Amino acid sequence: SAFCLFALFMGGFVYPVYGNWVWGGGWLATLGSNFGIGHGHVDFAGSSVVHLVGGVAALAGGIVLGPRLGKYGKDGKVNTLAGHHLPMALLGTFILAFGWFGFNPGSTLAGTDLRIAVVATNTMLASAGGALSAMLYMWMVYGKPDPGMMVNGMLAGLVAITAPCAFVSAPVSVLIGLISGVLVILAYNFIDRVLKIDDPVGAIAVHGVNGAWGCLALGLFADGSYGDG
Repeated sequence: SAFCLFALFMGGFVYPVYGNWVWGGGWLATLGSNFGIGHGHVDFAGSSVVHLVGGVAALAGGIVLGPRLGKYGKDGKVNTLAGHHLPMALLGTFILAFGWFGFNPGSTLAGTDLRIAVVATNTMLASAGGALSAMLYMWMVYGKPDPGMMVNGMLAGLVAITAPCAFVSAPVSVLIGLISGVLVILAYNFIDRVLKIDDPVGAIAVHGVNGAWGCLALGLFADGSYGDG
């Protein structure tokens, strides 16, 4: 019942209101024309509208629900509760990554917009960059690569490129992904060990933190070749 109410609140109120602020000509979209702040808030396919909103909701939910039994010991020790079926998690990630090619290129809203090819390419490059840097970071810091963190790095790259995918070049997309793969690990460890918020799949780090990074990356790296210049 709680989850039904939560889904109704998110889907019926939070998402459409914020979506209209950004995509419906609302106050965030018009910060440029009304207040002279650049182009206003730009988000091509939803790093903030979808992922940052979801990540903040996950943070709130994690605080309210509290940790799983056995996650944090009385002595303050942080216990790792391993996943039950890693191959299924990997398969789910690749299905999700496949869906991103409808999510990002589809946000051109027209197959006749030839920028769709650039968007698809940038999406793939960022996901690969995120997976690669997450794998290498875990390998160098902890002694061996971690498939779970590798797929979270892949998703982090996808989340981060969702806002700037139409506005940046291919090499920059790789860079955004490489940063995402490390950022998701640092954020997950901070949330898990310092804030002591139990996030079983790293949703706050993947979607919340990297959703914010994607919006910042758009402002940092957009080259003016698409959109309003």
